[in-house]
Amino acid sequence: MKGVLLAFAAFAAFAWSDASVKMIEGALSAFEMAFLGAVFGLAGLPFIMKRGDHLVDMLRTTHRPLWLLRALSAAMGTICSVTAFTYLSMAEAFALIFLLPSFVTIMSVLFLKEQVGIRRWSAVLIGFIGVMIVLRPGFRELSVGHVAAVFAGLSGAISIVVYRALGSREKGISLYGAGIIGSLVVCGVLAVPGFTWPTPMQWAMLAGYGLFAALANILTMHATAHAPAAVIGPTQYSQMLWAVLLGYLIFGDTIDLPMILGIALIIASGLLTLSRERIRGVPLPPAVATDPQATALAATDEAAEKADRTI
Repeated sequence: MKGVLLAFAAFAAFAWSDASVKMIEGALSAFEMAFLGAVFGLAGLPFIMKRGDHLVDMLRTTHRPLWLLRALSAAMGTICSVTAFTYLSMAEAFALIFLLPSFVTIMSVLFLKEQVGIRRWSAVLIGFIGVMIVLRPGFRELSVGHVAAVFAGLSGAISIVVYRALGSREKGISLYGAGIIGSLVVCGVLAVPGFTWPTPMQWAMLAGYGLFAALANILTMHATAHAPAAVIGPTQYSQMLWAVLLGYLIFGDTIDLPMILGIALIIASGLLTLSRERIRGVPLPPAVATDPQATALAATDEAAEKADRTI
């Protein structure tokens, strides 16, 4: 129960992190917001490092190409998630980002040669039907935010596939380092040309964005130390409740019946995928979310490895 409660608190913190960056309303570039959010997120590093870890371990790896892929996917995911929450309602952004488990299934077949049965393929199909209902192409205008949300989910899936490929060979601090260093370097370089000095209120929102994400990483790490990953995994979908609540109270967002139906199908798809992978014993870290949320993957990998290899 303690692990589950910590997990719910972690995903609430992730939702508040996303709400913080959305409150900037695109006044700064996505590159700049992603970079400065990552800078503030460094505050959580001392609490995530385990005994025997050193800062240099963030750069050490058993497989440099996969480490770099993780770094690039983290940067892409951070930029895309910031863009998605800037242009879309929170509920709509989360709905599309939650395609992540379906992407993991597809990529695991293509790159890891996993055997996937009819039930997992059915979950993928259900998820994409849900996306079509949410998007309703031809009946509503689509924006860059929709594309960004899908790619944010894709980048999170890449991080998970990298985790599966490396298995227990890689230290958690190394995967965490790849994620945060990738965001700092790539987003920092891209932010330079259009950098605008934030106002005091924007600094506060950026601090909330990075610090809430750091808090969520810490809570997720502790959650996996108190409960099996198989139990904690589904709690990520509590973010949708926070998305609806914060979207309504802070941003005046509303959702219609078709969107509710689409969101329900996407969540059902993700839960079915998690359920089938638990039965099959497929390794998957519990923090199934996009970057910057996917930085929690590295923080939880070792704890999840010890707690439960079933997801």
